[in-house]
Amino acid sequence: MMSNISLMPQLKKENGIFNLYVDGNPFIALAGEIHNSSASDLNYMKHKVWPQLRELHLNTVIVPVYWELIEPMQGEFDFHLVDGIIEQAQEENLRLVFLWFGLWKNGKSSYVPSWVKRDYETYFRAVYQNKESSDTISPLCEKAVEADAAAFRYFMAHLKKVDGDRHTVIMVQVENEIGFLGSDRDYSDHANEQFNDSIPDELAAIFGKVGSWKEAFADDAEEYFMAFHYARAIERIASSGSDEYALPMFVNAWLEQFPWKPGSFPSGGPIAKVMQIWKVTAPTICLYAPDIYVPNFAEVCEEYTAGNDNPLFIPETRRDVASVTNVFYAIGKHNALCFSPFGIESIFAPPSKDNANIELGLALNIDFSAFVSNGTGPYLARSYELLGNMQAIIQKYRGTGKMTGFIQNHEPGCILSFTKYDLKVNYQRRQEGKPVSGGLVIEASDNEFILVGIGCSFEFLPKRGDTSKVDYISIEEGTFVKDKWIRGRVLNGDEASYRLAVGSNPSAFCVEMYQYR
Repeated sequence: MMSNISLMPQLKKENGIFNLYVDGNPFIALAGEIHNSSASDLNYMKHKVWPQLRELHLNTVIVPVYWELIEPMQGEFDFHLVDGIIEQAQEENLRLVFLWFGLWKNGKSSYVPSWVKRDYETYFRAVYQNKESSDTISPLCEKAVEADAAAFRYFMAHLKKVDGDRHTVIMVQVENEIGFLGSDRDYSDHANEQFNDSIPDELAAIFGKVGSWKEAFADDAEEYFMAFHYARAIERIASSGSDEYALPMFVNAWLEQFPWKPGSFPSGGPIAKVMQIWKVTAPTICLYAPDIYVPNFAEVCEEYTAGNDNPLFIPETRRDVASVTNVFYAIGKHNALCFSPFGIESIFAPPSKDNANIELGLALNIDFSAFVSNGTGPYLARSYELLGNMQAIIQKYRGTGKMTGFIQNHEPGCILSFTKYDLKVNYQRRQEGKPVSGGLVIEASDNEFILVGIGCSFEFLPKRGDTSKVDYISIEEGTFVKDKWIRGRVLNGDEASYRLAVGSNPSAFCVEMYQYR
């Protein structure tokens, strides 16, 4: 019998791709992240959150835990919320990813305990360029990092005690959207002294630079400086927890955005530009996860998987209906390990009653439509139902070159290339209140294909230069149940004479082709 340690959730790179293992089996998190404050009250979770999730076919929920509530008095710990969330998730047969809201959340220090907030001399704040103090504790504050690391260690030790044999909790995010908002760097006296000193040896080695931060990195100096110090702090915090219970740990990123200056987004956070600094400085962190609220979803996925040394894991993304299709692209094209719309308990809320985050989105310079649930729920539920019932099939083809995904941007369609055929995909015109076109395709054999899509049409073509003709042997519509294909109609005649059309509801087809002359 395998030991519990061997069955611990693990992230492994195999055959050129990353796999997340849960209880010894590959796992893709079809997830949703709840609102920031929901997990602060177990009764609220019981009546307002879990019932809203049951129709969505989730297998994972991403839930914050709060340093301010776990250690309300220094050295005194209260884990009743953590225990309650784990118990509730077990009752719902769902996995958890916990978010450690500690020193930093969205570039601020709003979740630190009151004893940290009040003692602003010991736990000193980062300073803006105009010398005004911020509400963000400086990553150069050793006492603050030490306090967070101690609390995180207790938290991880407790997780091992209460869940080490069940693995309800499969991963932990350390902090949330780290970085300094409102300034390119910390201008406190201590930070200024460090900034004028020589860059660390590890950065000198990987960049081939020497001298002060400004001498080495010129216009990027301030952001690189903050990235190094945040990463160093995170390594101290994460490693202290990992020493107790070595669950996979990750850090998420608030992405670069207009006007593209550090400080307009949290300076020093793990955006792709500074990921190399983070990787060398925080080796305990196993992946860097983009929170994707921007419209250029495909571009961000490409950026975070470039170099094949970072798996795609999306702990937060838009919850508007147009974005539902992104899950097929992320999994099919980039082997994503997690897809998770934010505010998941609001996914069925009518738009007129779901405006809580619109003002926040505007304040944070994020497209407020990303937070509007305009009919998203049923489309996401069907997408997750399909994908959840074909996980073993997806796992079989991940990393083989036989599976890909597509998503509508501004082009009318795309051409996907396979061994014997090209597949022409035409996108439907964008419609208000409907998902954009997208899907995934699996080449099960040279002549057999699994097509999963929304709002598009498929047409198989001979390869360029091939004079043969192509046609269907069979087209089956249907669905998957526990990785077994359940056939519905067999399409022919008018439904298959030219191209295979897919409406706005996520649909699946098994197709067999042949060539003739």
